Amino acid sequence: MRRSVERLLNAHGFVTEGYASAEAFLHRDTKSRIGCLVLDIHLRGMSGIELRHRLKSAGSKLPVVFITAVDDKALELQGAQADCVAYLHKPFPAVLLIDAVNKALGAAPTD
Repeated sequence: MRRSVERLLNAHGFVTEGYASAEAFLHRDTKSRIGCLVLDIHLRGMSGIELRHRLKSAGSKLPVVFITAVDDKALELQGAQADCVAYLHKPFPAVLLIDAVNKALGAAPTD
């Protein structure tokens, strides 16, 4: 799924960096410029929501788009409380992800 999301975003002109886990993201080269995160809720190890909380605690204002295959209202509420830009249920139309990333980056949505 990560590679599919990367290919989709790349095809729409976004530069992406993919990470296999939240921990891998936390150990990345911090010189890279990141405009927003597309985070799966369920990751190996630390969850996407846990990563979001950890980043916020560290002072990060990086916008987040959550994606998940699980239809769980309590989890969706947790995502909303974590100040996500969008919360998308897999499978989602490509335009929803593109619009959410544009919104996160402050760009206009696509038609």
